[in-house]
Amino acid sequence: MDEFQLLVDLHKGAQRQGPGGESETRRAIQLSGLDPQAPLRIADIGCGTGASTLVLASVLPHARITAVDFLQGFLDVLMERSRTAGVAGRITPVCASMEDLPFGAGELDGIWSEGAIYNIGFARGVAHWRRYLKPGGLLMASEITWLTPTRPREIQAYWEGEYPEIDLPSAKMRVLEENGYSPIGYFVLPEHCWLEHYYRPLQSGFAAFLQRNGHSAQARAVVEAERREIELYERFKAYYSYGVYLARKACDDAP
Repeated sequence: MDEFQLLVDLHKGAQRQGPGGESETRRAIQLSGLDPQAPLRIADIGCGTGASTLVLASVLPHARITAVDFLQGFLDVLMERSRTAGVAGRITPVCASMEDLPFGAGELDGIWSEGAIYNIGFARGVAHWRRYLKPGGLLMASEITWLTPTRPREIQAYWEGEYPEIDLPSAKMRVLEENGYSPIGYFVLPEHCWLEHYYRPLQSGFAAFLQRNGHSAQARAVVEAERREIELYERFKAYYSYGVYLARKACDDAP
């Protein structure tokens, strides 16, 4: 099993594949201005096993939500959870790349992407996805973000190596504006979204993951990399988090 397959195996059983929380998703929906009574078309891109999808379906009962992920196994877990939650009828799973989405120009009222846009890159993602939104359509994306203008060299080097697009909120807002969006909201994910909702559940699965994979050198390396990331967050959490960015597509041109 290669490293990618091992990462999928580690994260598939988790409630979340990245930092976040139900109350934070609800806060973003409130800030978005999405009308819970409207028959909206929304795509949750990079939905994973559906933590945000299920909240969207619950809070927006008249919306049709397309849950997009390139891993069918994640979508299978999502749909099982949606049936348990009683919202499966409002969710359509689509196994597709976020670079090749199955939507027409101007088809969507909203695009939602929690902790996933880094896979394509923030600048590329907001530019590429814009075509699918109606004029005035909503984009919500959470993105790893520096919280201070300077930070210790160790954490700066780590994240610039992992994700060179990490930057300050002002830079992310500028990217949105340069790509034809009007920012309408922003907030930072608090510590519990990282520790209680993501890292601690992930840690609790390390032993079973290693056992499933025969304590192979590759599996041990995956766990060690995750432990390193967690240790860095615990030491340097004052300097970075996920920023939640909400913006609307400008209405001055065609899709």
